Amino acid sequence: MALLGAVEAGGTKFICAVAEQPDAPPIETISIPTTMPAETIDRALAFFSRHKLRALGIASFGPIDLRVGSPSYGYITATPKAHWQNTDLVGPFQQAFNVPVGFDTDVNGAALGELRYGGGQGLDSLVYVTVGTGIGGGAITNGQVIHGLIHPEMGHIPVRRHPADTFVGACPYHADCLEGMASGPSLIARWGVAGDALPPTHQAWEFEAYYLAQAVCSMVYLLSPQRIILGGGVMHQRQLFEQIQHEVVQTLKGYIQADAITAHSDTYIMPPGLGDRSGAIGALELARLAG
Repeated sequence: MALLGAVEAGGTKFICAVAEQPDAPPIETISIPTTMPAETIDRALAFFSRHKLRALGIASFGPIDLRVGSPSYGYITATPKAHWQNTDLVGPFQQAFNVPVGFDTDVNGAALGELRYGGGQGLDSLVYVTVGTGIGGGAITNGQVIHGLIHPEMGHIPVRRHPADTFVGACPYHADCLEGMASGPSLIARWGVAGDALPPTHQAWEFEAYYLAQAVCSMVYLLSPQRIILGGGVMHQRQLFEQIQHEVVQTLKGYIQADAITAHSDTYIMPPGLGDRSGAIGALELARLAG
């Protein structure tokens, strides 16, 4: 049987997988470090060359060009990731395998995976946010992924600075946007160690919850999703969820009258139902839809 292929292209690693269907156990999966573009893409191509594909889905870090017909469609564009600016990501796979290729952001893919197979089943709207090497968000309304002018860039929204935080910010474009203040690299730049080396009671998590709660509130105000899912490596700090839930209720100040938030914030703001597989399963769903 010809298989679905998935590429979850992240700033740290590419997860490549093949499966019969998105919700079926993967037949084979590989993790490839995200090094230089040619090296990384060549290793992914070599992986898929061992399988017969019927379609491929690519869910990539961005910004990316999703405008079909654009000269740079399928490219990673103005990314902060060194050496990956203006990289053709879709083209090499189309040329190598001549199968339909579904393409979207990594977070839109993860949002799609969660809606169809994970923590968003039964809903028609949600927001998925990843907090890791970067911060990004994907949104679904009325069952459809939001694109628009390009695609949402939720990781770069402005945030109010915590009164005790003097860190300048780590985003090379905006310094103290959400990504600049709350991503994994910002934790390292501010505290000198990675987040997983900090104890749960460290002030870092107070700051982290403060900034991420602002982002959640902005999404509530703008999109009114039925659920917000927070994934990525930083969110492996499970104590953050309760801190963010509390901070969101305090920040909204009763303006949004919704029991889902005020009485059930633990199921409104929650970890991915698919764990760390949201992006890969979302990429498989992109492949299914493309095929």
